[in-house]
Amino acid sequence: MDREWNDNQPIYRQLRDRVVAMILDGVLKEGDPLPSVRNVAAEYRVNPLTVLKGYQQLVDEGLVESRRGRGMFINEGARKLLLEGERRKFLSEEWPRISATIERLGLKAEELLDGANKQQKKDSAKPKPNESKTPESGKEDR
Repeated sequence: MDREWNDNQPIYRQLRDRVVAMILDGVLKEGDPLPSVRNVAAEYRVNPLTVLKGYQQLVDEGLVESRRGRGMFINEGARKLLLEGERRKFLSEEWPRISATIERLGLKAEELLDGANKQQKKDSAKPKPNESKTPESGKEDR
């Protein structure tokens, strides 16, 4: 996870979004524990209540469950639920803007596909980042 914070959005929301990205990217899988609130707070130098608020949003969305005395865990079906929601959000919020840009620039489908293929080749040539469950250390601190 990135240590930089965006001033346009509350930190708890950015933490929630980073966990969502980790679930979608497969770094955190269903049944996996979330990094502890204390660990994340110390690592990112934020208030533990801020981390807890971000985690609570995940609980409220049904993506994570809290197990008393054990921590928070990714729910079964969380990735599928996220994919459905993120796809809907993309198509309703981002795609209209992207589509308008494509139209404004006069891009054709073959140009877009060619650009996507070039990007895939470039991305596949890069070394894969080390997947870890905590943002820096790769180990759970409880």
